[in-house]
Amino acid sequence: MFRLLLTSALLLALGGCASNLPPATDTDATAPAAADTTATEAPEPPERAFPADSIYPLLLAEFALRRNDYDTALSTYLQQAPKLREPAVSAHTTHLAQFMKREPEAYEAVGLWVELEPDSAEANNTLATLLIRKGQPAQAVPHLAVVARNDLQANFPMLLSGFRDLPTGEKAALADAVAALLNERPEDSGLLLTHALILDELGDAPATRATVERLLAQEPGQTQGLMLDAKLRVEAEEAQPFRRIEAALAEQPDNNVLRLQYARLLTRSDIDAARRQFEILSARSPRDGDLLLSLALLNQDAGDTLAAKAYLRQVLALEQRVDEANYYLGRVLEQEDRPDEAIAAYRKVEDPGSREFFNARGRVGRLLIEQGNVSESAAFFDQQRDAYPAVAEQLFALESELLTRADLLDASVALLDQALAALPDASSLRYSRAMLREQLGDLEGMEADLRYILQGNPNNATALNALGYTLSNNSNRFAEAEQLISRALALAPEEPAILDSMGWVLFRQERAEEALHYLQRAWAGLQDPEVAAHLGEVLWSLGREDDALAVWRSGLQLDPEHRTLLQTLQRLQVPPARLSGE
Repeated sequence: MFRLLLTSALLLALGGCASNLPPATDTDATAPAAADTTATEAPEPPERAFPADSIYPLLLAEFALRRNDYDTALSTYLQQAPKLREPAVSAHTTHLAQFMKREPEAYEAVGLWVELEPDSAEANNTLATLLIRKGQPAQAVPHLAVVARNDLQANFPMLLSGFRDLPTGEKAALADAVAALLNERPEDSGLLLTHALILDELGDAPATRATVERLLAQEPGQTQGLMLDAKLRVEAEEAQPFRRIEAALAEQPDNNVLRLQYARLLTRSDIDAARRQFEILSARSPRDGDLLLSLALLNQDAGDTLAAKAYLRQVLALEQRVDEANYYLGRVLEQEDRPDEAIAAYRKVEDPGSREFFNARGRVGRLLIEQGNVSESAAFFDQQRDAYPAVAEQLFALESELLTRADLLDASVALLDQALAALPDASSLRYSRAMLREQLGDLEGMEADLRYILQGNPNNATALNALGYTLSNNSNRFAEAEQLISRALALAPEEPAILDSMGWVLFRQERAEEALHYLQRAWAGLQDPEVAAHLGEVLWSLGREDDALAVWRSGLQLDPEHRTLLQTLQRLQVPPARLSGE
């Protein structure tokens, strides 16, 4: 609940009001007057009256807050803050906008607050955070510097939030800004770490290592610095990349934060060593379900299913991470070839919002189908849809996918018929049925499904592309197909699948040179065997046989059994010897 008392907070901040009443105090009005201390106290700042035309809006804002009408309050404060130009008013406006999670308004308000109170650590820290969220970390550096100059700990590493998505120029600007501030504050460990992380992201290993050495020379136990040092040594393929971490843990054996980071790092290269570190941590915190779950998964990876099950049952006994523990218990039981017990464990995963929920149901269905119990799988999914109606559509999709993978296409279509009778507007299910109908040769049914989707959403690029590609591949309705694909391409101009469709429909109309342009762009964006089949065929038709063979070889490396690619090579009678390079 956000409360802003105008009489006690705002009027005090402004030093008075239009009637020049004295500032409010905590002294009771009926209490005797205090002794006169004016001779020893510093004089109070002169009172400044509100502008007359601000009194009513400020009262309006105060009463709006009391009614929880935050929109009116914020709008009013945003209007009044530039007129009053008081730091306290801008601070209150900023806080209200942050409470409402209105970042544009918070950015506007805190910008004025920093202008009015340039040395405020809170104002500068808030502005820096908002600039980073806006993708402008270089502009945030001077504001974090103000925080640091106030002898407070500035969170410089947050400058790297979203670093990889920044434009090249913004990355360079941030690197330069941090380096410049480092000249002013060479012993700031947070700044040194940030500089090292930026250099590492930019791929400058020698400069990164030099900066890490500076950091660890002044703070040998700095956890992130030690982890970055280990990363650099692993990448350099040094014989003992973790020696510094091990030395730090020898000196600080109770540094659980460093030990946990080290254990996680070891999971990438040395499961046994990672397990030893997690065992140390778990012995110190025997009721920590996260550590027990980590130990269970490490033992599962190491093939020790007995230990894995023991740790998972400890997690369940603590009633922590219950869905995850049951799911991974099912995986371990599968590993032991005990499918019925695995199914029982998977059934205990109950939260439809958890990551494991659909994975568990998918594994139950797969196990039942593999056992030949297709009807039992169907009954299981019917029961699940009754129990969890909010996710019925996703459960239909999952069951259909399992049937399709088992090559039970007719059963999958029948299931989707049932699903769409209950959920006629489920476009994802209708699209899945369209693709299945195409596989079964029911092009009329496929077209009907895709046109139904487009009737409800004419700008569905996926449906436009699928219909256009199918028409170009299975009919001579090329002009209609090209029109559909053109509409899809206008909606998603860089989508490789649509570029491939456009290239193919142009080739089908004997426009090979035009087709080549689109197919080369598609192949550059998506290394896919079907794109390889199309691009290779166009190159082959243009007499560029060596180029075609190179593309086809790449496609076969991706999937040597790809149906479209193999059919293309057979149809064009490409000699196997040429594909093998003989």
